[in-house]
Amino acid sequence: MITKIKYIKNLAVYKDFEWDKEVKNEKGEILEFKKTNIIYGRNYSGKTTLSRIFRAMETGKLSSKYDNPECCIKFNDVSDVIQDDFTTHKKQVRVFNEDFIRDNLRFVVNPDDSIEPFAIVGGDNNTIENEINVLKDKLGENEKEKETRLYKDLLNGSQIAKQAAIAVEAAKKKLTDQLSLKAIGNPHGIKYKPEIYGDQLYSNPKLLKELSVVKNDSYEPISDDKKSLLLKLLNEQKKDSILDSKRLNILFEDLNEQTSLLLSRKITQSNKIDGLLKDAMLWVREGIDLHKNKRSKCSFCDNDITKERWIELENHFNEESSKLEDNLKILISNIKNEIEKLEDFKMEVKDKYYSKFHVEYEIINAELIDCLKSSKDALELLINQLENRLNDVFNPLAFKEPPFDKQKLIEIFKKIEQLNIRSNDYTKNLVKEQNEAKKELRLREIFDFINTIQYDNQTSEIASLEAVFEMEKNKKATIKKEIDDILVLITQKQNQLNDEGGAVDKVNEFLNSHFGHQFLTLVAIEFDDDVTGNKKYRFEVQRDGKKAHHLSEGEVSLIAFCYFIAKLKDIKTKGKKPIIWIDDPISSLDSNHIFFIYTLINTQIYGDEEFEQLFISTHNLNFLKYLKRLPGADITKETKTRFRHLIINRSDKNSIIKSMPNFLKNYVTEFNYLFEQIYKCSIMSNVNDSNYTEYYNFGNNARKFLELFLFYKYPDTTTQTQKIKKFFGENNIPSIFTDRINNEYSHLSGCFERGETLIEEPEMYTAAKLIIDRIKYHDIDQYQALVNSVEISFEQA
Repeated sequence: MITKIKYIKNLAVYKDFEWDKEVKNEKGEILEFKKTNIIYGRNYSGKTTLSRIFRAMETGKLSSKYDNPECCIKFNDVSDVIQDDFTTHKKQVRVFNEDFIRDNLRFVVNPDDSIEPFAIVGGDNNTIENEINVLKDKLGENEKEKETRLYKDLLNGSQIAKQAAIAVEAAKKKLTDQLSLKAIGNPHGIKYKPEIYGDQLYSNPKLLKELSVVKNDSYEPISDDKKSLLLKLLNEQKKDSILDSKRLNILFEDLNEQTSLLLSRKITQSNKIDGLLKDAMLWVREGIDLHKNKRSKCSFCDNDITKERWIELENHFNEESSKLEDNLKILISNIKNEIEKLEDFKMEVKDKYYSKFHVEYEIINAELIDCLKSSKDALELLINQLENRLNDVFNPLAFKEPPFDKQKLIEIFKKIEQLNIRSNDYTKNLVKEQNEAKKELRLREIFDFINTIQYDNQTSEIASLEAVFEMEKNKKATIKKEIDDILVLITQKQNQLNDEGGAVDKVNEFLNSHFGHQFLTLVAIEFDDDVTGNKKYRFEVQRDGKKAHHLSEGEVSLIAFCYFIAKLKDIKTKGKKPIIWIDDPISSLDSNHIFFIYTLINTQIYGDEEFEQLFISTHNLNFLKYLKRLPGADITKETKTRFRHLIINRSDKNSIIKSMPNFLKNYVTEFNYLFEQIYKCSIMSNVNDSNYTEYYNFGNNARKFLELFLFYKYPDTTTQTQKIKKFFGENNIPSIFTDRINNEYSHLSGCFERGETLIEEPEMYTAAKLIIDRIKYHDIDQYQALVNSVEISFEQA
């Protein structure tokens, strides 16, 4: 089941929508989709765009007309789906929207075209359908934690095979851990006793290789006496072999280049404080960090720090200069790391070399120390220049390249390596004998070890457990194959149930029985395929026995929706519980037909409940009212039911999804919503990112609210202007002032420049407060009911 649309970016009116930031309840808890989801949004708010995302999961791809779209659909039982992998979810998705109508009812675009045919289970195929039911009965149910028959057998087989696999892995792990402990376990492993076993790079693979040696019948372990002799041999006073020295790799050229670039980088001078540019006062930057959001007065001079001064300082230390400071600090840190490498690098201690090499050792070591020091000095010169720029970040500095003799350092490393080679060669004969002794001791240790842990018994037990696992795995595979074969057979038999005539009858049943359209019918016309010669069908809308032309928008809507409902029962969909999305199905329909659309949803979709999840979007409040009657849609128990109510809000060119306001769920009327928007404007002290939409839409909201409110208050033939004057009383100023704002801010005609300027907050606040105060003045009981309907406490209001 789909739990949320994690994000939508660059997709029509959804510029940068993130579910977890927007879809929350009153407590700030993140909400998720439920079994049934009702979505309300005005026209052009973004309902169809949402449906197209879901239809992409049905067709496999989004429209190529979107520019760099991004979206992510989160499921609770399969991996997330993003815009590039709409074919990976393996869910059955069926979407009704204008794209579905265009793709399947092609006559809408081309009057000479037909309707895409489909087949449902035919009335004359009861035998095949019974066979399918028998096969399905044999399969059983595959619902999680409620599996039956073959699916339950598969589940049990999977669990048994899993336990067998766990037993195999446990036995293997036990043996592997013992071998690993012997090979590389600290401190008693072979690796950690190179003085006896001769290999400080010993590993698990090496142990396995030598284990096969001692298991060979030709291997004869050394005696205890010979073991004692070999241990004495290892105590001979010879120098240990000197390992190859690691070379330092200081990328000095790169550090020079980076330093030069940062020193010469220029900072834009706009919005800078001249005094700070001329005199690099680092304490000012530190002072900002010490005072920001902590003190209103300067700790140094005890003067007030004004808001204007904070703005000047923030503009001075802008993102560009901060980024340069960060880059300077990072590079300084990197150079210091290189200096640490230089400080840590040393030759092996002199005692590891034979005395004949000591003089040469001292000369090389002195050269090394001197070269490392000059390299360190060069790096510190880089740091000094970077710190100078950091102290005066707004003024570029000229780069002074430090001296560095890389070639000399390379030559020293070569000298060290040659010294090591000659020292090691000096001990070659002794080392050879000691290495042979260590190998013999190592093999004897391994021989004793495998007898101690009963290696042969453990390997035999592992082989027995693997045989059990293979048997259980094969049982599971047999059941899985039987299930797969039955599913293939069901598909083959379903393909035999093709009945285009039945599909036509089902559409006509909906048209005639539910909508009373006796004149429009759908007809299946048989024809021969020009390529294959096979019989094929095409659907055609007829009126009084002739192909119908010039259908009204309402007739197209009716036929399309009946076609969609009937198609949910086709052989590709029936029994597969799809995810269904219905996008605004009541376009151009009267109230009677709107009710019948609801009836079809209630009986044909919700009645059978052969769906995994249902989404219905609408702009029509009347239709929204009917949807509240669906079984289990009681909004007072929403948290305990399968229903989620959402609303799409559009501001300018951007839309977001929100939890539907309670008053809209409770009352389903725009009147309450408009009152809430005006009330919010009347109590706002300033405009910010969280409330600017109330100001932006105030003109339209106030105009529509007053038209509704004043019509019922003064239901006569007086003009709207006269009603506004009567509403505001003898003082004409509020009525003229409010009427100007309502008209100028809800229409750009004649005042086009309004569309290019910011909304004036004081005017909006004043107009909103005038309206709220007059409602309270005229009828305090009605005012109290309105504030209660939008869940504002009367005491607060």
